[in-house]
Amino acid sequence: MAADRTRLRFTGHIAGAGTAGGTRLVLGCWTRTPWGPFADVMAALPDGRRVLLAPAERVAEFVAATYAFDEVRIVPVAVHRTGTGAGSGWRVRAGGPEGGAPVLAWDFEVGRRTALGALLRAVPPPLARTAAFCRAVDPLARRVVPGVRTYGTAGAGRTEWYAASDLHALAASRAAWEGADLGALRPVASDPAFGFGSTPPAPSLTALTSTVRLG
Repeated sequence: MAADRTRLRFTGHIAGAGTAGGTRLVLGCWTRTPWGPFADVMAALPDGRRVLLAPAERVAEFVAATYAFDEVRIVPVAVHRTGTGAGSGWRVRAGGPEGGAPVLAWDFEVGRRTALGALLRAVPPPLARTAAFCRAVDPLARRVVPGVRTYGTAGAGRTEWYAASDLHALAASRAAWEGADLGALRPVASDPAFGFGSTPPAPSLTALTSTVRLG
């Protein structure tokens, strides 16, 4: 059977965190995609600018067409992690000249699994990944976690659905943007307005599969 090229599926993790300085960060770390593993970062800066840091032109074009940004930078995005569950550490470095400060340096520690995470793990993955299931639970998801969507319209006439399979709180986070410290860990408030949906307001790491149906 031929592959369905109208649906693109991305499996991995999304981390979201706010900072005392007002910058909101969203990391996508994807282990299975149509283009192989990659990571990208969406940053909402205190002045209102929304910046995408993407590792390749193809990734940048796709993400920028699906979400909304004021600036797109194509830079290396490297993620090193000691695991994905409680107690694991993540090290994110995006861009920057050789030997100089990266555009983004972000280190965070993963905390406990949340009650919602335990509930998500109980849903059979083949069911959770279907468009029908994600569309059915979207109204509930929006009430339970403000700003979160599981099914909706993205940019360029695309439809997207998120099948989350686990959720952990972030226990600690430290980040710097172009060498300037962003301050202590804070909730992701207000909504960064990248489009479709936001990460949970509470800093978190979500395991999920995102499916995008092209328009």
